Amino acid sequence: MKKIKTKSIEELNHYCEELREKIIQTVSKNGGHLSSNVGAVELIVAMHYVFDVENDPFIFDVSHQAYAHKLITDRWDSFETLRELNGISGYTRPDESKYDYFVAGHSSTSISLAVGAAKAIGLKKETQKRVPIALIGDGSLSAGMVYEALNELGDRRYPVVIILNDNKMSIAKPIGAVSKFLSSAMAGNFYQKIKKTTEQILQYLPESATYMAKKFEESLKLITPGMLFEELGIDYIGPIDGHNLESLIKALQSAKKLRKPVIVHTQTIKGKGYEMAEGYYEKWHGVGPFDVASGEALKQGVSKNATTMYSEALFELAQKHDNVVGVTAAMPSGTGLSKLIQTYPNRFWDVAIAEQHAVTSMCAMAKEGFKPYVSIYSTFLQRAYDQIIHDACILNLNIVFAIDRAGIVGEDGETHQGAFDISYLSAIPNMTLMAPRDEKSMHAAISYSYKHQGPLAIRYPRGSFLPSDHYESLPFEYGKAQLLKDGKDDILLIGYGNGVGKAIACAFFLEKEHLDVGIVDLRFAKPLDKELLTFLAKHYHQWMVLSDSAKVGGVGSLLMSFKEENNLPVSITSFEYTDHFIMHGATHLVEEQLRITPEQIAQQIIESKKN
Repeated sequence: MKKIKTKSIEELNHYCEELREKIIQTVSKNGGHLSSNVGAVELIVAMHYVFDVENDPFIFDVSHQAYAHKLITDRWDSFETLRELNGISGYTRPDESKYDYFVAGHSSTSISLAVGAAKAIGLKKETQKRVPIALIGDGSLSAGMVYEALNELGDRRYPVVIILNDNKMSIAKPIGAVSKFLSSAMAGNFYQKIKKTTEQILQYLPESATYMAKKFEESLKLITPGMLFEELGIDYIGPIDGHNLESLIKALQSAKKLRKPVIVHTQTIKGKGYEMAEGYYEKWHGVGPFDVASGEALKQGVSKNATTMYSEALFELAQKHDNVVGVTAAMPSGTGLSKLIQTYPNRFWDVAIAEQHAVTSMCAMAKEGFKPYVSIYSTFLQRAYDQIIHDACILNLNIVFAIDRAGIVGEDGETHQGAFDISYLSAIPNMTLMAPRDEKSMHAAISYSYKHQGPLAIRYPRGSFLPSDHYESLPFEYGKAQLLKDGKDDILLIGYGNGVGKAIACAFFLEKEHLDVGIVDLRFAKPLDKELLTFLAKHYHQWMVLSDSAKVGGVGSLLMSFKEENNLPVSITSFEYTDHFIMHGATHLVEEQLRITPEQIAQQIIESKKN
């Protein structure tokens, strides 16, 4: 680790440029989060200069902006393996480095972690030696969890330093009153000087004049960004130029000495140092490999991805039906809702990083006779689990959950894998689970969803579906599966969603070994097609389950329960994900490591047949 604390400001500025260049060059080859990382370089260098990473908890909200921290903390040489299988993670990970305090991949958890760390530090009587530091972006302030933490922090007054990285942008266009409030705030030097002068004057004024002076000081808060935080009982410093190291270091040193909760409000430029990424460009937040000189992507997608298919199908539906509405939580582009929000701004909304609010607000719309489509990634829908149960399913409301990024999502790793949605949704009464397998069935699924009564969850993968359009996709009927292929052997491949394409590819490899298997597109995981499955159990006694989901509580588990309840004479083998968190890496390499590629599954079936 470089001896940052011994360097001059000039040397630190040069070091920042080295860090920025290393990040740009690595991300251009490996992909990853670009603009957030190059925009936070000076903030992280200043953190390391003022605080002690060996001792103080360094807590990064989301942690997709922590690349500079990784480089500073002894990962310079290994940084070239960023997001690769068995390489370093794109997020903080304590098992990767002792300098990573906590795992992070979802937003708005940092202040809660800092409060908890401060409590522990106090109980261990280490308050004079340690202080938690949380780095959080203004976009993360749109989530309610932040205010739950600030509410306690302001009341209890634990020593915590919060660095607010205000770049006027999260992933997409910033949403919400808090972000707008910060963005329009006046420069902080004026406020800080007036506040300090007022405090000095108050010491010498007679009691009769103190009231007026205090009122003047309070009125200043009404025109400054510090108002919100100081009213919560948290001291405020800023705004500070987040790219001026000297100012940042002085501000953080002041905050550290206060020994109480304080927010240091910094203003940065997202994409700083890479000109074409500077500013409000959503495409530079998370990128694939690209050419540094031109900014052009090195790999152009050929096949249409499932998100685009969903977007097109929902757009068609919205054109036909005025009561179709929708919401996303800070992911308009990622979930395919951008065009709908632009075309129908009064019917489709981005509510920022607020999954709980997104779900519950749409439940009220369903109650009023609208047909809401809640478009959220599988990993982020977990954050609204109580709302799905309490607000959607108990009342059996007509609401659709469009679950993007179901299955392995590749380089983003364990915090983002869409492994658990089947497991956590199948347990809820009134919930229906379905999955399309290709473009035609996606349009059929969205068409069906409009007529469906009750809560409905539709899952689909990141990227393209595996090829399955060799078989005709029929219109969806409630709880009905589709037999795609009859086989002569007693093996039945049961595919769900993208698992159907995997089953078809697996059947191809089995055919080479002279095994003629049946293939079923399950279509609905809940309810299961009792009639068809009972019929198939008479002909196929070995059921092989292929679904991009966790094995515990997954499709195989649902089929196993069905088998026991109906006393079916079949054995069931699931090729879903085993009971552990799945690490980052290219999807095909991760699947290969898990031994669930179509060829590997076919080989395992062949071996079991021999035994």
